[in-house]
Amino acid sequence: VQLQASGGGLVQAGGSLRLSCAASGRTFSSYAMGWFRQAPGKEREFVSVITWSGENTYYADSVKGRFTISRDNANNTVYLQINSLKPEDTAVYYCAAGPQVRMVRAGTRSPDDLYWGQGTQVTVSS
Repeated sequence: VQLQASGGGLVQAGGSLRLSCAASGRTFSSYAMGWFRQAPGKEREFVSVITWSGENTYYADSVKGRFTISRDNANNTVYLQINSLKPEDTAVYYCAAGPQVRMVRAGTRSPDDLYWGQGTQVTVSS
């Protein structure tokens, strides 16, 4: 699976962005898809994951209520809608694919188990 993330940018606090991750290669719809982020000087952290069907989603506590993950299997794309942006959301955002949700959620401990995109920069100004 090849992943291409896009949609990042510079936005003021309180604003919104929608990140996209386009997949190609092997069967996209069979993979759980996730988003991670890495702020300057910090470890990469889990943000959200969605099951292959889109029926179930999970979020890090720090983003619940502000971030929404979704997917379009017909177009091999997963999205991350980010609302009420805060300066602490500034990071490079990465999408990832894995065969199981639990493997995606464990992606920071076992990154080699996942396919990764190249990242898109989100910068939030105060």
